[in-house]
Amino acid sequence: MTEQTHAKLLRYVYKLSFDNGDEKEFEILLDEASLELQSDNNEPKPDWTKLKYSQCENCPLSDSVQYCPIAVNLSRLVSSFADAASYEAALVTVESPQRTYVKKTTLQKALSAIIGIYMVTSNCPVMDKLRPMTRFHLPFANSLETFFRSISSYLVAQFLLKTKGTEPDWELKGLREIYKQVNVVNKGMSQRLLNATKTDANVNAVVILHSFGDGISYFIDNGLADIEPMFDVFLKGDKDSFAGSVPPN
Repeated sequence: MTEQTHAKLLRYVYKLSFDNGDEKEFEILLDEASLELQSDNNEPKPDWTKLKYSQCENCPLSDSVQYCPIAVNLSRLVSSFADAASYEAALVTVESPQRTYVKKTTLQKALSAIIGIYMVTSNCPVMDKLRPMTRFHLPFANSLETFFRSISSYLVAQFLLKTKGTEPDWELKGLREIYKQVNVVNKGMSQRLLNATKTDANVNAVVILHSFGDGISYFIDNGLADIEPMFDVFLKGDKDSFAGSVPPN
């Protein structure tokens, strides 16, 4: 790609170094505006990437679509770790435009982060609703960080809808429904990968993603109370004091 083309792309690079000396590197390129995955994977598509192969129960794609877009984009990654064990240790370095992250972790957790990006940027109509989160990708995020980013992203979308005259969903009902559908896709993708690989690394990576999605409703109902004290400056202060205030010179 030319330098000009790179300037229009958001780039993440995952480098995995294993104890046996093996190293693997995966470059993820996203369109800077749409956050769509930019893939030049011209390799033959394995049978398990066909849309009808363990098709997700809620798949909205028509029969005219021959291949699952997520599966096609995952195929190269999956084949690289088809024989790998989920618990294998790796030193993972993640390069993003703003900073570099480094952590010693398990292969399944590293793959979970990569697969998570692929799943929401591959033009799956169900998963696309989580795509904005990839612009602020946080490798090795824990549950609290993931829930907070997810809810924040959804609320920004609601504010933008409000500015365009659409009734916003401040009660997060739509977010619950999004993750309900996302979990169906996660289950379907897990079954695909289970049939496509000999070991559990790829499958467990999706299971980790599923656990996040499975917990979002519980967090909305119960976890928000745990972080409420962080917002005391808003909740206990004079709400009108923040409106139209002008900072001193």
